[in-house]
Amino acid sequence: MPKTTARTAGALALLLAGSATLSACASDPTAAKSSDGKAGGAVTVGLTYIPNIQFAPFYVAESKGFYKEAGLKVTLRHHSFTDDLFGALTGGQEDVVYAGGDEMLQARAKDLPVVDIATLYHTYPVAMLVPQDSPIHTIADLRGHSVGTPGPYGETYFGLLAQLKAGGLTAKDVNVQHIGFTQQAALVGKKVDAVMGYLNNDAVQFQQAGLAVRPVEGTGDASALPLVAAGLGATKATLDQRGDDVRKFVAATLRGVQYTIDHPDEAVSISKTYIPGMNDQKQQDSALAVLKATTPLMQPPTAGKPGLNDPATWDKMATFMKDAGLIDKPVTPTDAFSNNYLP
Repeated sequence: MPKTTARTAGALALLLAGSATLSACASDPTAAKSSDGKAGGAVTVGLTYIPNIQFAPFYVAESKGFYKEAGLKVTLRHHSFTDDLFGALTGGQEDVVYAGGDEMLQARAKDLPVVDIATLYHTYPVAMLVPQDSPIHTIADLRGHSVGTPGPYGETYFGLLAQLKAGGLTAKDVNVQHIGFTQQAALVGKKVDAVMGYLNNDAVQFQQAGLAVRPVEGTGDASALPLVAAGLGATKATLDQRGDDVRKFVAATLRGVQYTIDHPDEAVSISKTYIPGMNDQKQQDSALAVLKATTPLMQPPTAGKPGLNDPATWDKMATFMKDAGLIDKPVTPTDAFSNNYLP
């Protein structure tokens, strides 16, 4: 994955605000210290992009008092465009980070000791989008055509490679163009025949602009892809030293996720206090549209458990990413995730 998830998160939801950094209340200096020297119950979470509606579950968990009820003092730390995704985590400035499971697997391949402790998106959020009247209906139809993706990184690129493989193609069979975050302009201007985009962002933007697009057959149902989407990660040292706090944080965050799913209008209202400039009704409407499109992605499988990392998907992802050259060396999946911190 990229050096910073601005590339991932920037496409995950509509860009609603500038790069203000948010902070929760400061830690009480008289509080009991944990074994790593941090105040007991003080947790800093790295939100890997500027304030944005995609982080609504965290805003909800803090605003509704879920973290406080769990005995935690949580600081929401937004990253800038230039921040290294895992730099603050491995440097000890953050206790937990919000990132993709695929990104965490790449980190493990580079010997960074990050562990995925909860999946927040149970469906991979990207799809291949084409104009409604496009002759491209299946991945096989893409042979010889052009497809645009922001760049050779992140979920849109991982999803492209996975979808091509599922359709019996490789990147050599199509004309892959790196177009930055200009999917709408590139598709409307016919610079490419298809684009890789987010179901809860790019598809929403096309709809709001009155442009008729559709996912290529099968790519809008991304649950079958061998990829793990956004979740929570922590270092092994943090898990060993502060396991109880981590469990409380995961449980409270999952409460925030479910509350956001159940109350999207209220979640948008709560998020206004965290996202600068989100007082405009048009922006709020856009945020609500994104949130409603995100709800199906956050829902666990019918018989599944919220936050659960699926071992079979992790096994498939480790094999796929190694074969696709997305990681340089094999990674043992069971080292890269854990379900021991779920409520």
